[in-house]
Amino acid sequence: MKSIMAEGGAPSRDIAFMVFPGFQIQDLSGPLAAFEIAGNAITGQPYRRHVVSQTGGAVSSSCGLEIMTQKIRSEAYDTLLVMGGAASANPSDLLSISQQMVAVAAKGTRRIASVCTGAFILAAAGLLDGRRATTHWKHTAHLQRQFPRVKVERDRIFTRDGNIWTSAGITAGIDLSLAMIEEDFGVDVSHATARMLVVYHRRPGGQSQFSALADMEPESDRIREVLTYMRENLADALSTERLADVACLSPRQFGRAFLAETGETPAKAVERLRVEVARQRVEQGAEPIEIIARMVGFADPERMRRAFIRVIGHPPQSIRRMAARDEADLSLQ
Repeated sequence: MKSIMAEGGAPSRDIAFMVFPGFQIQDLSGPLAAFEIAGNAITGQPYRRHVVSQTGGAVSSSCGLEIMTQKIRSEAYDTLLVMGGAASANPSDLLSISQQMVAVAAKGTRRIASVCTGAFILAAAGLLDGRRATTHWKHTAHLQRQFPRVKVERDRIFTRDGNIWTSAGITAGIDLSLAMIEEDFGVDVSHATARMLVVYHRRPGGQSQFSALADMEPESDRIREVLTYMRENLADALSTERLADVACLSPRQFGRAFLAETGETPAKAVERLRVEVARQRVEQGAEPIEIIARMVGFADPERMRRAFIRVIGHPPQSIRRMAARDEADLSLQ
């Protein structure tokens, strides 16, 4: 990849990736590769990367692969990213990790971020109190219950609140990293990094975690049956009353149960499922927007446009243009 000369020279930045026993290896590998490639793209290699842990030495990931780490230092880093893993969502394992996080953050680290359930570590350290944050869709309700002072955004790819960044699971860590790289060295470096990673140029942080409802497994059979009914009947009018009949509950009981098990209202869930299906069709071909809107249950293209903006942050026409542009970029690699 051709090197890019950053204007005024590229300052050196220490980027620390914090892991612990049982961390998710892909939470680490995606962001680590992004910062490596970005550093190689800029004359002077501005990113110094450090994989760190509480004690240093070999740390075993959830899949059994061991990573050699440095002991986390007391001095500030430029950026500290905390990985996810089963231990980070377990309250009994959070205290010592989070206490060390507070100590490092107090030293003036410029940016602190988490990937997936790493948000639990930031929250346990008090760093998310009163802030917007996200995590993997499967754990958002748990994060909100365990840390009620956090403003959990349940369906975002990543969030930024001041100098604290949080992301959803695995691939969302790449989106977060590309956003940081763009902040540091501009869109050209971020775009070049995405191309080398063979991914679409980063998704906006406000984009929903589209697989959330498609893969959701509620606790009760009733709500599972309703989700199946939604997916199979998107073109129909899916009122709360109709869905409540499917669940054999009153509308009020159904609304409470659905929200408790999915974290969504029935109306929002229907809208998101329609947008998810419509987005795939918008990206994949030249099918008229009007036909797509009708096929997935939107009354007209304008209503679909407004739903796209609410859920994704972009109208269907923009999504189609971006998909075409990214496809062209990938074909050049």
